[in-house]
Amino acid sequence: MSGPTQEYGFSFSSDLRAPPEEVWSHATDMRGVNREFFPLVRMSCPVPDGRLPSSPPLGQRLFRSWILLFGLLPIDYDDLSFAEFESGRRFLERSVMLSQKQWVHERILTPTATGCRLTDSVRFIPRLRLLGALHLAVFRLAFRWRHRNLRRLFSRGQEQAA
Repeated sequence: MSGPTQEYGFSFSSDLRAPPEEVWSHATDMRGVNREFFPLVRMSCPVPDGRLPSSPPLGQRLFRSWILLFGLLPIDYDDLSFAEFESGRRFLERSVMLSQKQWVHERILTPTATGCRLTDSVRFIPRLRLLGALHLAVFRLAFRWRHRNLRRLFSRGQEQAA
């Protein structure tokens, strides 16, 4: 018998010294996504050039991406699906993962005087409730790493965790 479902979540923001268009182009290219995660994990992509469509079909699985620890060892998958997509500004990914009943990742780019602010907000419901706290720690670490790499790629801005 399973207990009540528990949702976990967190958010990170980084001020980047790059125009929103440049950061958006990076964020919608799986090579860019993998640069954010390097060297922790790599996400596979069946699309030959790695670019996500500028208008993906909403509410449908775009593809399955295998999450590879250090780029080699499969540890999870993400059935990548977008619920909302505002090209150049925002996406809301609502996916299923091997380890998660629900994975929701929202990325928002907000123009600033010196470039843009990138905010990632994540919510998830683990398949195994007992692993929720562990997943939260691992995912926070991965997104902290992503934002560190983003700031190195685009600026020396400050990170804020919520």
